Amino acid sequence: MPSARITKTQEMVYELKVGEVMTRQVITVGPDEPMSRLRGILRQNRISGLPVVAEGRLVGLISLEDFIKWLGDRAEDTPICQRMTRQLEAVADDDPLVLAVGKFDKSGLGRLPVVDRHDPSKLLGILTKGDVIEGLLKKLEIDYQEEEVRRHRTAHVFFEDVEADRTALVLQYDVKGQDFRQAGGSSSRLKQTLHRLGVRPNLVRRVAIASFEAEMNLVVFTAGGTLRAKVQPETVSLEAEDSGPGIADITKALEPGYSTAPDWVRELGFGAGMGLPNIRKSCDRFEIDSTVGKGTRLTACFFVDEKSHETG
Repeated sequence: MPSARITKTQEMVYELKVGEVMTRQVITVGPDEPMSRLRGILRQNRISGLPVVAEGRLVGLISLEDFIKWLGDRAEDTPICQRMTRQLEAVADDDPLVLAVGKFDKSGLGRLPVVDRHDPSKLLGILTKGDVIEGLLKKLEIDYQEEEVRRHRTAHVFFEDVEADRTALVLQYDVKGQDFRQAGGSSSRLKQTLHRLGVRPNLVRRVAIASFEAEMNLVVFTAGGTLRAKVQPETVSLEAEDSGPGIADITKALEPGYSTAPDWVRELGFGAGMGLPNIRKSCDRFEIDSTVGKGTRLTACFFVDEKSHETG
């Protein structure tokens, strides 16, 4: 079955990091300041919420909704710490933007504090839905200009210059398990290489999304593995392989939302159970074989000819 067309915006949500689009100049408030001060701060800065910081450490969030509720309760002018939200949904600056978009969608929040991965109380910035849109628009403009340059430099696919009965280019990337800071790096390098080879943009987007999801599975669930891309005149095939622990029930693993990720991984925002479904959706042919205790091998194939992709 042919996959849905991947848009440029979808590709960028996977590629960009939170730190690239967040607001770094953050307006904050102290926990001991009175609630009555919020009206002026929110109105003057035209914002609907802000982080609460004590001695340089993030301790909570206070929002316009909190302020309105305080007014409705006709309560005394209490310190902000008595009305702020202490259980915070946050993202790290090196998280993929797709992770933040998922948190916005799931939680319904309008803003997320951006923190240091190794020190969650260290506030680095704030991310709003407006920041996401603005960041995507800027990246669209930059990528459009780069794509125009590529069109002039690359008038044909790399393989048109190769004379052989059979031709294939194999690209291999080694992925370290639990290395969240470097997660997504191999997929980004693969994407750049495919562009330089002259592969059409929409195919690159589909491969990039599948490779990102496959790479994240290697990072989250295994001690590491390899990501290989085999580029041929008719197809691009992606292979992810590891040596364990393996998948006990592949049928369940392919169900959207099903995940065996441990709690600490979920707290980081990963392991939402959409990796394998997204890979299968983006490619033209999908295979997966796994043995508990031995490992998993996943293959996703993409047709270079767009007509083959559309007709399946």
